[in-house]
Amino acid sequence: MKSFKKDSLQVNIYDSRDEMGEHAAGDIAACILKLLETREEINMIFAAAPSQNEVLCGLRNDVRIPWNRINAYHMDEYIGLAEDAPQRFSNFLKDALFDKVPFRSVNLINSAAGIEEECSRYACLLEENPVDIVCMGIGENGHIAFNDPHVADFNDPELVKAVELDEKCRMQQVHDGCFANLSDVPACALTLTVPALMRAPYCFCVVPAKTKAWAVKNTVLGEIGEACPATILRNKENAILYCDADSAEFLA
Repeated sequence: MKSFKKDSLQVNIYDSRDEMGEHAAGDIAACILKLLETREEINMIFAAAPSQNEVLCGLRNDVRIPWNRINAYHMDEYIGLAEDAPQRFSNFLKDALFDKVPFRSVNLINSAAGIEEECSRYACLLEENPVDIVCMGIGENGHIAFNDPHVADFNDPELVKAVELDEKCRMQQVHDGCFANLSDVPACALTLTVPALMRAPYCFCVVPAKTKAWAVKNTVLGEIGEACPATILRNKENAILYCDADSAEFLA
């Protein structure tokens, strides 16, 4: 493993995607257990994407984690997909984690509801239940959640909002094998904003694969700003970026 800090961000680079996921899951589990030494329950936000498969697998197989003391949230959801569509992030997370372990509660974004009402409802949940840990990734365009560069706002007054997705973001969904064609990918989504994600005291960001190499380079070496939303991680204490050799190609 290669490890270094860039501003406040800890960067860990592993030889393989499996090794990356294993260590990230181990660090997240250790953080959960530490917090629960002094807390009855904690709140966590999870990302939904194939890039998170290894870390989610590691978490659900960790028998030390008392899931019945954890409240789960997720960070974004498409607008316009059928409720049973496998591409819906709520359904992805149900299959990968939410239905696999006994959470205290699972709080899903309902993008089929009225948009303003749902943004307000989910924002209220986050206000009433401050998040302790965020498990996230970075998009090919440098987004975090669905805060693409053209809608990202480091000082956003909202916690949850509706956004229009840029083409690079939508093409990533095709590259990931989630949709067959760009035209199949929804154009809009609900997303937690940058401040909503950065409120959590602990942030674990898992980013494998060659398709993310430029985004990782821009995140770690580029100018901090909304042109690459993930650069906000460099301003955050207790944030760790986990890469494999492929995603860290331009950091060597």
